[in-house]
Amino acid sequence: MDPRKKQVIIILGPTASGKTSLAIALARYFQTEIISADSRQCYKELNIGVARPSEKELAAVPHHFIASHSIQHECSASDFEKFAVNKAMSLLEKNDTVIIAGGTGLYIRAFCEGLDEIPAVDPAIRERIIQEYEKNGIGWLQKQLKEKDPVFAEKGEMQNPQRMMRALEVFEATGNSIYHFRRTEKAQRPFAIKMIGIDLPKEELNQRIDLRVDQMMRQGLLDEVRSLQPFKHLGPLRTVGYSELFDHLEGLTDLPDAIKLIKTHSRQYAKRQMTWFRRDTSIHWLNKPEPAEALAFLQENK
Repeated sequence: MDPRKKQVIIILGPTASGKTSLAIALARYFQTEIISADSRQCYKELNIGVARPSEKELAAVPHHFIASHSIQHECSASDFEKFAVNKAMSLLEKNDTVIIAGGTGLYIRAFCEGLDEIPAVDPAIRERIIQEYEKNGIGWLQKQLKEKDPVFAEKGEMQNPQRMMRALEVFEATGNSIYHFRRTEKAQRPFAIKMIGIDLPKEELNQRIDLRVDQMMRQGLLDEVRSLQPFKHLGPLRTVGYSELFDHLEGLTDLPDAIKLIKTHSRQYAKRQMTWFRRDTSIHWLNKPEPAEALAFLQENK
């Protein structure tokens, strides 16, 4: 394989920005396949609530890392890195281009740069932290990290409970900040990586998020969540679109309020995604998911 002729194009951006349609258009243009970089679409039990590509979209272009894992065996960024690098290498044996599409920043960074080598954490530590967070909320997490891991408290995502719990469990297990294990050198990949991001105007993105949530409800999201109630304690289900409807089914909120919360939390999640992505100056940004604009950039940057 000649690395000078091989490329992986990464389509990224916040939820509901149009990544799937753009990725499919580019995959069809390059006659290649798509690897999903979405930390929730990989679970076969989750469909409507994670906006998994439709059967028509999946039939249009072969997709990988979608509905490939069970929620009972949580998938990590390390799992994604190994799968995606191996799959990309395999696909590049017969294609010059592979598409990756998704909004999970850590997965994309793992693919591009490799991951930090962090020691294993005792599951008992993780479970205790989850229980404390569920009982005491994000304020408890913030206080714990400020006291125990001030480096993460200063540099990390202090509004993202999943990242915060991960940082706290690493400190509890090792006595060191998660930043202590940060890679000093990026992994080298034998292909070019080009990143294209979708950055819609805020008002347009919020409207798309609201419309998507309404569509999910019409498609049967409430029934999907109801069927997953026995597994609500699992990590993949502590997420937007599922948590709010679990609360509704337990009588903690009425349905209109639960739907409003899904929309609000989705907008907040989109904001966190963009905060993560904007740190990377190598991303070429589009203000709409237009294949012609993406192809023009790729043509100029062969």
